Amino acid sequence: MLRLARFLVLIAWLLALVMQLNGQIDRVASRSFATRAEVIAQNGMVATSQPLAAQIGLDVLKAGGNAIDAAIATNAALGLMEPTGNGIGGDLFAIVWSAQEQKLYGLNASGRSPLGLSYDQMRAELAKLEVDKIPSRGMLPISVPGTVDGWYELHGKFGKMPMSDILAPAIRYAEEGFPLTELIAYYWKYAYYYEDVPGAAYETWMPGGVAPKKGEIFKNPDLANTYRRIAAGGRDVFYRGEIADEIDAFMRAHGGFLRKADLEAHTSTWVDPVSVNYRGYDVFELPPNGQGIAALQMLNILEGYDLRGMGWNSPEALHVMIEAKKLAFEDRAKFYGDPEFSDIPLEWLLSKEYAAERRALIDLKRAASRVDAGNPALQQGDTIYLTTADSEGNMVSLIQSNYRGMGSGVMVPGQGFGFQDLGEMFVFEPRDHANVYAPGKRPFHTIIPAFVMKDGQPWMSFGLMGGAMQPQGHAQIVMNLVDFDMNLQEAGDAARWQHYGSTDYDTPQMKDGGYVTTESGIPFESVNALEKLRHDMRTDTGGYGGYQAIRWDAENKVYIGASESRKDGHAVGY
Repeated sequence: MLRLARFLVLIAWLLALVMQLNGQIDRVASRSFATRAEVIAQNGMVATSQPLAAQIGLDVLKAGGNAIDAAIATNAALGLMEPTGNGIGGDLFAIVWSAQEQKLYGLNASGRSPLGLSYDQMRAELAKLEVDKIPSRGMLPISVPGTVDGWYELHGKFGKMPMSDILAPAIRYAEEGFPLTELIAYYWKYAYYYEDVPGAAYETWMPGGVAPKKGEIFKNPDLANTYRRIAAGGRDVFYRGEIADEIDAFMRAHGGFLRKADLEAHTSTWVDPVSVNYRGYDVFELPPNGQGIAALQMLNILEGYDLRGMGWNSPEALHVMIEAKKLAFEDRAKFYGDPEFSDIPLEWLLSKEYAAERRALIDLKRAASRVDAGNPALQQGDTIYLTTADSEGNMVSLIQSNYRGMGSGVMVPGQGFGFQDLGEMFVFEPRDHANVYAPGKRPFHTIIPAFVMKDGQPWMSFGLMGGAMQPQGHAQIVMNLVDFDMNLQEAGDAARWQHYGSTDYDTPQMKDGGYVTTESGIPFESVNALEKLRHDMRTDTGGYGGYQAIRWDAENKVYIGASESRKDGHAVGY
């Protein structure tokens, strides 16, 4: 009898599984494509792309630190554990919700190009290399690293714990070592590209000439020493003291252009986040020199369509999303840059009236092969990600990057970190372009943190890594949540699409309509229908970003966290 009962239970389980696979019943936890359930906690939450780094942030919260302290500690750990995406040689952007002030703050901690390297000098250097754009490796793409100053700006305004305590966990891991996770190990192997770059990058990241593999222990005592000096001497040791002196001497000795004077002149900028309202949700991004407003422009255009009625991943919904991206990215190519060097028509770009004009350009029956940027003269009227939240109600959305992989590959011996290659993003023609190269100028940035408010209160802190995928991903996440009723984990795990235009930032983003890649979760029927609308459809297994998010559930007074399956990390709370 017992055997029969067990057999019947097994049969019932198999039938339920078959029904689930056939779409006849739902999973208990979430939709079938979700990799895990959401994480829910009352007191604090950390979500990022490396599990040990997330645990460090959680430990800081448990020790009495706030969300800002936890964000800095997590970022410092990621600079050690995920140098394939970030480090203190790169830049930082953040959006902070201050519970005490009931206010949203934005921080632009991106650096500027060397003051002593003129436009004509840069062109001459490129001519020596027989190239017409700034390369991704070596001295030419290096701009001032803004991350350390960003940490101290955040800490000075909001922090609670001493910086020495905040950096202590990363210092310990740098000295004692940590095991590489799978995806980071995959990207780490490309560090061999830096073998011919001046400095210590190759020997630091490729010990013995071999990249560490998944599960192997990696140590970086030089970075531990640098963190220790920063903890003791503050931001000035990096920008005015001995670290700045070492950088200056190394650059002079190896033909670099960054100088101590550039580091001394560096400042971060507190900015007001900008937003659009999308179906009752206020979605916030930072203004240029980043690309966050492209996501807002896409959402403004798409608000005019009944996406819910069209259906998730339907060809009709995907078509208008792709066409909205094309329109927004043409404006991105023309207008986004350092606002200190150009007049960006921000209010016009984010207006509902302009969105309606752009929406009218979308043909529901055919993909556009070419679109142009808007013209304000005709009107009246421009990575790693982590998010933290604490028991006081503070929330941080922070993104930080070297730009391309491990950056320029230039590392001063004994410092343990590499310099970013963000200067690669500058253009040279036309001379009046918003992002044309100039000394002392911030280049166009792809890294963007995001935040969503609902009825004047914080609703979600989120971000998504991955170059030009980021604004496309931001818009897809918001639509998944608002239009298609997904939970926080489902919204990140859901299959994505990405439109690719021109690879040159200084030319129109589209050539013959560009092309679209989709993940395998998007139905073949939809892909086939999009091809009939003249979209160039291709498959691609990577490049769709990495999403982390924390949502505040005001009804139950709990945080909900999510970390998608495309990265190694997770969300943790207590």
